[in-house]
Amino acid sequence: MIIKKAIYKTSVVSSKNIIDDGVPEFAFVGRSNVGKSSLINYLVGVKGLAKTSATPGKTKMINYFDINDSFRFVDLPGYGFAKVGKDQLDVWSSILGSYLTESKSLLNVFILLDIRHLPTQQDAQMIKFAIYYNIPFSIIVTKADKLAKSKIRQSVKAIAKALNLREEIFLVSSASDNFGKEEILKIIENKLDIANQN
Repeated sequence: MIIKKAIYKTSVVSSKNIIDDGVPEFAFVGRSNVGKSSLINYLVGVKGLAKTSATPGKTKMINYFDINDSFRFVDLPGYGFAKVGKDQLDVWSSILGSYLTESKSLLNVFILLDIRHLPTQQDAQMIKFAIYYNIPFSIIVTKADKLAKSKIRQSVKAIAKALNLREEIFLVSSASDNFGKEEILKIIENKLDIANQN
């Protein structure tokens, strides 16, 4: 798959404004500062399309991006933010949960984990949430450039063991080192092909 066109569509901060127009969607979710925006920009080849921030928890809304005039990327609010009030966290959790459980256009959610760290309790809960609600998902470990190549497989193995998942299902990526893009786009292409056949 080649992404030729990617444009920002809109952002929503309330569950009632979640888009439901039948356009296939691929969502990205993960802990704050895991590199969601950088990954989206890398996949589409447009620097700055998804806004990156040095401040964890900056993405407090759902951001939609139209891709190739045929499907969408959806940047979901990060979880595990610091320095926010409980009420704010509940609101963000609410819109995140609402999108994942109610979207009829969601073909796959990419759950992002930082390859340098073992998954947090929130990471584990996110995966259990997807399994419980039968939400199709893939796991991407980001920031592979931050580790020596000899350590990558060892780290993926440790993360898989911590989550009690098979090592083979993890996709390794690095936006900085241009690594992992083809594998991710292949999943997107396959999911679109299956959806078009139904």
